[in-house]
Amino acid sequence: MSKSYKATREGRNLSHLDAVSGEAGDIAAPELSGLILRVLEQLGEDPQREGLRDTPSRIAKALTFLTSGYQQTVEDVVRDAIFTDDCHEMVVVKDVEFYSQCEHHMLPFFGRVHVGYLPNGKIIGLSKIARIVDVYARRLQVQERMTSQIADGLMEVLSPGGVAVVVEASHFCMMMRGVQKQNSSTLTSAMRGTFKDDARTRMEFMELIRR
Repeated sequence: MSKSYKATREGRNLSHLDAVSGEAGDIAAPELSGLILRVLEQLGEDPQREGLRDTPSRIAKALTFLTSGYQQTVEDVVRDAIFTDDCHEMVVVKDVEFYSQCEHHMLPFFGRVHVGYLPNGKIIGLSKIARIVDVYARRLQVQERMTSQIADGLMEVLSPGGVAVVVEASHFCMMMRGVQKQNSSTLTSAMRGTFKDDARTRMEFMELIRR
């Protein structure tokens, strides 16, 4: 990450946090609402008509929540939910729902994440795996990068024998516009450690998530 980009992002996050209190999206930045109002005007709408009067603030609140992953790290959501344990067998969490937005069109993509890991003296609270998924899903994303980020995040906090992540998603940028293929889906995977090096371990994981 370049210093200029990091500084810009940190500055944006600071103003973002100043404008939001309580649960994410309770109070949205007035600057963001103003920009959305201008977008409505550019689209030929009247932002002052009854149905649209509160739309800029609603969208600002929604975007604040949907991009809340920028204000979180894996360490933030895991906290003290890592436990010492002698377990060395595969742990699999299937069908973790996620909702994200593609960075190319800011249209939703959504689906399921399957995660497996091989403990190496440490296990993680199962709900934290879903929270790690949300850290990366609640950003402007591409599915390929998100898949790798989830795997790398788990490797970093757990130092396991390996991590496997498979993501299956539907993309509105393909369904609503462009090629308009409503029944298409995209599969991505990221394998780390033993899952990458050992075909039998990888196949066991794939069989478990297919069941």
